[in-house]
Amino acid sequence: MATCPSDCCDGTFDQMKPCKQMTTTVLDSCLPLPLPVEVLTEIIPKAKDFALLHGAAMRYKSNFDPDSLKMAPFFLLPSAFPRREFDRVVKLQPLINVLMHRIAHNHEFLESSLKKTVNVDDFTARLWKIYTTVREEGVSQWVSLGLFRCDYFYSVPSHSAQQVEINTIASSFAALTTRVSLMHRYILGELRKPELLHHLPENDALAGLCSGMISAWEVYSCPKAVILFVIEDVTYNICDQRFHEYEIRRQRPDVHVIRRNLTQISKTGHLTDDKRLMIDGNEIAVVYFRAGYEPAQYHSEAEWEARLTIERSRAIKSPSIQYQLAGTKKVQQEIARPDVLKQFLSDSEAELVGQLFTGLYSLDLGPEGDRAVQMAMENPERFVLKPQREGGGNNVYGAEIKEVLEKIKDSAEREAYILMDRIRPPIQENYLVRPYEPVRLVEVVSELGIFGVILGTNKDIMINKFSGHMLRTKLSSVNEGGVAAGLGALDSVFLFD
Repeated sequence: MATCPSDCCDGTFDQMKPCKQMTTTVLDSCLPLPLPVEVLTEIIPKAKDFALLHGAAMRYKSNFDPDSLKMAPFFLLPSAFPRREFDRVVKLQPLINVLMHRIAHNHEFLESSLKKTVNVDDFTARLWKIYTTVREEGVSQWVSLGLFRCDYFYSVPSHSAQQVEINTIASSFAALTTRVSLMHRYILGELRKPELLHHLPENDALAGLCSGMISAWEVYSCPKAVILFVIEDVTYNICDQRFHEYEIRRQRPDVHVIRRNLTQISKTGHLTDDKRLMIDGNEIAVVYFRAGYEPAQYHSEAEWEARLTIERSRAIKSPSIQYQLAGTKKVQQEIARPDVLKQFLSDSEAELVGQLFTGLYSLDLGPEGDRAVQMAMENPERFVLKPQREGGGNNVYGAEIKEVLEKIKDSAEREAYILMDRIRPPIQENYLVRPYEPVRLVEVVSELGIFGVILGTNKDIMINKFSGHMLRTKLSSVNEGGVAAGLGALDSVFLFD
């Protein structure tokens, strides 16, 4: 690992110089770069073919065709990540699972955390209304299935992995990331570097998440019932979703999966007198949401009514409405407050989990929020402004933070956002491979995702485990790196000591 001068990465960022202050360490690639032209000429077609033939593919908005797939963007080589920090976040994932489970079942904490947000953010307010409606009517199914993913950057100033966010709904790419892991093993083999393969950790993310759904199906205890995937109107990330379906069938040939969007559910879904969810004659045991996390997926009251019908039902939800609320940015900011973790974890556990957090700040009206607004206005490059949204492309960075806050600083509208310290990850080089574009050697940063599975009620946890990982890598010059949103590319982990 090559490092910059020590005064660049002291964590204070008082003198924000371009580039060097933004990211202050350069990691060595797993192989010396650039690779010889003749090596690239031979290996790139092999990598593309492997990706396509193993299903590392997508459909694209720009030229959607239901009869064809195109290669998902990926990086040619696995990207470096410190083994010590990888092992640490893997070990802590079951604690994160328990933390989110307990938060989701603590009504008082959810209410106190979100009471201001629901007054200014219509989407969160609609979710909250569903939650309170079901709570007042009486919960039909206390078992919830969490298929979580915690995302991290390795932080140069702190020399540790720091948490970006916790995803509790539609945590994607468990399937495609396993394909890219296999591709990187193949590529290193083709490059005559088998001695490097032990740096690539095994990745059973797809199998782990699907086994969680099967366990929930078994708890429901109705052999004829099916698993429902709630999907978008048009699914671009089709391979990732379908591989979940195929893996469920591989593990349990007797379990059937159906796919419906919220509009379809609104037309054909209904509850029986004993709250069983029926769709087109199928009793639903488990509902797996791959949609429902952003306002655009609720076109009308019909889609909101469909979501309420699902939440009223006896089906086991992944996530349940309380899990989705626990994953909001505002709740994540609240649990980063001093001593809040100790409400849900032991003192020693809280200390371990708390070390994962970077600075998170409330923008609620009042002196505390005023200080956070002033801090962000004075030095916007140090922060990220986050609304209560999932799916990528929603955060605000740099000079735009100041522009947004200028408009809302004196309004309750600012309570729909939180402020987070911007994490400074190291740069490394890799080859970006995208359809119809020349392969380029670029400077990148990587974001590690750790999957977790938890199944339980408010009183009992039946399953709690780490369930694989993923790596998304993006150009160091861009702010966000969602693959499905076209802002990043698939990658896998190369661990170094």
